[in-house]
Amino acid sequence: MTEETHSTATESTKAVFKMPHTLVLMFALMILALVMTWVLPAGEFQTEVNEAGREVVIANTYAVIEDHPKMSPVSLFTAVPRALGQAQDIIFFVLLIGGALAVIRDTGAIDALLGRVIVRFGSMPGLLIFIGIFMFAFGAATIGMAVEYIPLAGVLIALCVAMRMDTMTAIGMIVVGYGIGYGAALTNPFTLVIAQNVAELQPISGWEYRVLWYLPFVLIGVHHVWSYAKKVQADPTCSLVYGVDEAQPPEHVEPPSMTATHLLVLISAFASLLILVWGITQQGWYLTELSALFVALAILVGLIARLKFDRVAIVFSKGAAELAGTALLIGFARAISLLLEDGMVLHTIVNAMATPLQGLPAQVAAVGMLGIQSIMNIFVASGSGQAYLTMPLMAPIGDILGIERQVTVLAFLYGDGFMNMIVPTNAVLMGIIGLAGIPYTRWFRFIFPLIIKLLIAGSIALIIAVQIGYS
Repeated sequence: MTEETHSTATESTKAVFKMPHTLVLMFALMILALVMTWVLPAGEFQTEVNEAGREVVIANTYAVIEDHPKMSPVSLFTAVPRALGQAQDIIFFVLLIGGALAVIRDTGAIDALLGRVIVRFGSMPGLLIFIGIFMFAFGAATIGMAVEYIPLAGVLIALCVAMRMDTMTAIGMIVVGYGIGYGAALTNPFTLVIAQNVAELQPISGWEYRVLWYLPFVLIGVHHVWSYAKKVQADPTCSLVYGVDEAQPPEHVEPPSMTATHLLVLISAFASLLILVWGITQQGWYLTELSALFVALAILVGLIARLKFDRVAIVFSKGAAELAGTALLIGFARAISLLLEDGMVLHTIVNAMATPLQGLPAQVAAVGMLGIQSIMNIFVASGSGQAYLTMPLMAPIGDILGIERQVTVLAFLYGDGFMNMIVPTNAVLMGIIGLAGIPYTRWFRFIFPLIIKLLIAGSIALIIAVQIGYS
């Protein structure tokens, strides 16, 4: 075979095995979810309202629902607009962030800031990765931040590319940080506090053991991202997004000098982030209030930079339009869970996985709980939703097996937090990688080895917790 023929055959092979678009993968998973509703029996646990006013399932009450109607193939299509409607808060949040960031970029303030940071950290990318992951993890572990990190994606991408890294490194810093933070949860109100409430434990109790494992988990994440980043720096063709046009930011140009206007714009943006944290922690704000904050920020930035109102409107609209694909990914991710819920097979899946744990040694059962929680995160991406669904079942099983409820909560946290980084039903994950133009298949190749490392470390932490009677 001649060299030319071999080259043609290689190109043909690449064309045949080209990875599908993430939306195609999402739709394939929707088809799989629909098939599961046809194959698995519909069933449910009885529920009751706990002291917090939340509906939780009652252990040992699972029953098959006879003659539950099979879902129509039409449901595959109606689930999409329904899911988009149910996920509208996060979708609109992403679109409005896109508009606000576009206005900020248009002032040149972000480019000026990047120029300063590159001068400061240009020779220390490893330190930047450590600080980034540590801080993202801390925000997630304490106040449950995740979707709030989306506004920082564009800045980190530009920064990492300027340091001869790539888009995958930048998004890895965000997602690895928030995933580890949710797993190591120190005071997270959306997962830890809810799970402990369901398990009838004192809120935030057992924090000493979780703090002990926080830094080891973070260091595992830092090592993974930095090892990848060094390969990309040495050889750009090693990048997992090499050749993916959507994941390539605009070519780097010499950043402008910092002006007083740029400084005021950046101060306004930083102040908005402080207001965001204050609103979440002190006022109970969530996506509606946060979206309003970014609309106000866009207007304020336009006034500071003396942009014409028409200019602000045009740039804002274009910024939002750029994230339309991301909004669709979020909707399709929600549609997968929606199909399983409508088919009433979620409780069937939980019951099938929880039953085999009974009769196992405590250490093995604790690791088994981690496995169950990890798998359940595929079907129930919401951390609080997963807590209400699985903790009422896992806690009594743990009692029977001699496993402290604090250990059961730990298994839930690790399974929920670590798997947040890889499950395609996680709307936040799909939103972030969609924003960066990273195909899910490429992201999977990047993050899967880290998930294995973290699950092994988490299993060791659980075995030790059982041995020392962590309570």
